[in-house]
Amino acid sequence: MESVISEHIEITPGVCGGKPRIAGHRIRVQDIVIWYEHLGMSPDEIVYHYPSITLADVHAALVYYYDHLEEIRQMIHESEMFASKLAAETPSILQRKLKERNVRAD
Repeated sequence: MESVISEHIEITPGVCGGKPRIAGHRIRVQDIVIWYEHLGMSPDEIVYHYPSITLADVHAALVYYYDHLEEIRQMIHESEMFASKLAAETPSILQRKLKERNVRAD
């Protein structure tokens, strides 16, 4: 029996950090999970916003997620930690300019 999910999900070293993604796209499984679970988007809404993928792609990503729950949750956690670290280490140009503007105004 051929696996249907492999038609929709692929892992390619060097593409999207080697993370599982929608076949032929740079939309990762973890992106679908975040949109679905954290932002409350329905599969139809996800396809509406990303019309290059299909409803079957979204459902396959969710199936992959539920089959690899801890692995995908760890990937999401690591991405969030990386973003937080980057934000803390990289000063906001806008905030700096606003502070400079406020200092001049005083």
